Amino acid sequence: MTIRSDRDHGQRYRPRMSCLKKLEATVVQMQDPSTGVKGTDQKLNVTVIPHVITGQDIVAWITKNMNVDNDEAQAFGTMLVAYGYIYPLQDHKKLVLRPDGSLYRFQTPYFWPVQKWNAEDTDYAIYLAKRNIRKKGVLDAYEQEEYNRLHKWMNHKWDFIVMQAKEQYHAGKARQKADRVVFDCQERAYWIVHRPPAQTHSAMDYGLDRHIDPNAEEKKTYDYYRRIIIYTQQAVMRSRVKSSVSLGALAKYITTFKNHDPFLVPCLPSNPWQTDDDSYWELNAPDVEIPTKMRVERWSFSFYELLNDPRGRADFKIFLKKEFSGENLAFWEAAEELKWGTAASMSEKAEQIFKTFLAPGAPRWINIDGRTMGLTVKGLEHPHRYVLDAAQTHIFMLMKKDTFYRYLKSPVYKEMQKKAISPAPHNFTEAQLQENMRNRRPSIDPIITWQKEQEEKAKAAAAAGPIDIKKLMASKLDRK
Repeated sequence: MTIRSDRDHGQRYRPRMSCLKKLEATVVQMQDPSTGVKGTDQKLNVTVIPHVITGQDIVAWITKNMNVDNDEAQAFGTMLVAYGYIYPLQDHKKLVLRPDGSLYRFQTPYFWPVQKWNAEDTDYAIYLAKRNIRKKGVLDAYEQEEYNRLHKWMNHKWDFIVMQAKEQYHAGKARQKADRVVFDCQERAYWIVHRPPAQTHSAMDYGLDRHIDPNAEEKKTYDYYRRIIIYTQQAVMRSRVKSSVSLGALAKYITTFKNHDPFLVPCLPSNPWQTDDDSYWELNAPDVEIPTKMRVERWSFSFYELLNDPRGRADFKIFLKKEFSGENLAFWEAAEELKWGTAASMSEKAEQIFKTFLAPGAPRWINIDGRTMGLTVKGLEHPHRYVLDAAQTHIFMLMKKDTFYRYLKSPVYKEMQKKAISPAPHNFTEAQLQENMRNRRPSIDPIITWQKEQEEKAKAAAAAGPIDIKKLMASKLDRK
């Protein structure tokens, strides 16, 4: 196995390195000859392995030295095994700590994650080639699959890989048998952690790489202290809330949304992931004609919940149309499209929004204060994604404080509450669950769903546009 000298922008710059260093300090304490976990020589097959420890001894040491119960000690020990600080000798594929007489060993510091070297495909190919030589072509299923894939991908340098594998294999044959078995177990445990079998979670997975070290100490320059002073001033000026008020708001939020949390309350009529019945998805589809009572009730929690639900927003549009104030919601939606749309269409959308909502004599002119109007119109000269934020916030607060509460008291919302359905829970038997599993059908393609949404938006835009009276009268005369 070779070590690369290039800079690693993965493990080196991860915030969990502090966690791994704490684990390393704990493992060093566990290996202390006087106060650590006591190891003995154990016979594995026909070879005597030195410094072997058992799972129950590890759990007992963690329980005693960290003042935790057995379950927490087992979970912490499993984390040590998952990160590769301890490896099993018997069932090497299962990276868990069993609190019994199962045999384990401490991994050598050379293979610890804090060493910060990449587990590259070339090293893995050399390991698999060496293992293939030792096992005479008999590899595990997932190892054979990886071996074939790497052989196909690295065919241009496979001779070099096989040569390195043979040299390492012959160097290992020169060692004593006990040392050779220990090193093979250590190397296999390393690759089980870093290249686990398919459909197996790896504790070494992480997100995008960072190109700066978040743990490095910054030089104490003038700019550093200036940023600290600005941050402290902003922190002092920030408004504070009493803990009793914040806890009361949290308790109110939990009480409000408790019955709508699928982790706390079962889904009605049933959980589709468990029963393979898609009634729940059909009843809660974005464009469903009659929603459920739970969904309609959620609209009344906040104005954001109402706008976030496509069906609730459509019902709110019906109310605004009767109130002759539909331009407010139309402007809010247009601002959202400008904010999240493509950059190529930004100028065209900004011009269309100005002509429709902001220009003098616009067909759907919105009523905002003069200062906000002036800032918005001036910003539209050089449009960007957030040029309408001030006007959008003004309209949002206007609808939230006035129109939203009138909607909750209106006949439109009360009629929807009466029509809303309350599905009965499903009580499937085992035979019915098996039948549902056999009758699974694929879901609607996302492209089709997107096309339907675009068609509905086009129809809504056409309906909201200015009406040509002459064209309308001409079409009526033609029909007569």
